[in-house]
Amino acid sequence: MSYTRINYTDIEPVSGAMHNLSEPLDSKEVGVTIARCEPGWRNRPHNHADNDHEEIYILIDGHATVLVDDEPVEMEGGDAIRISPESTRQIRNGESESAFVLVSAPASRCLTTTGMGEDGDSWAADGFVG
Repeated sequence: MSYTRINYTDIEPVSGAMHNLSEPLDSKEVGVTIARCEPGWRNRPHNHADNDHEEIYILIDGHATVLVDDEPVEMEGGDAIRISPESTRQIRNGESESAFVLVSAPASRCLTTTGMGEDGDSWAADGFVG
């Protein structure tokens, strides 16, 4: 089969909010987590320097603060941030529920690719290239 399909709600959350999808999807290089954060929820401050993983946090719904190297980044639905592997990060949820999509991959494998479409238009794909 060329794809794997799951529903994140079928995955037991870790730390009360984090639905880690990579293993159930059998992903070898890309980390994906859905975080459904209750009011006041926080994860532990951490970094990914040891595994060279950069992360992108996309806030789908709600308001939250992401602390990056002790700098608060206020986020609202639709905002996205990229965090370098060496930076310490922590989600600090506000007074209402929020929902994040967290994506990580080895920083050394993230490239920009360009190509030419059938109609002669060029296109670019930024992101993970396996």
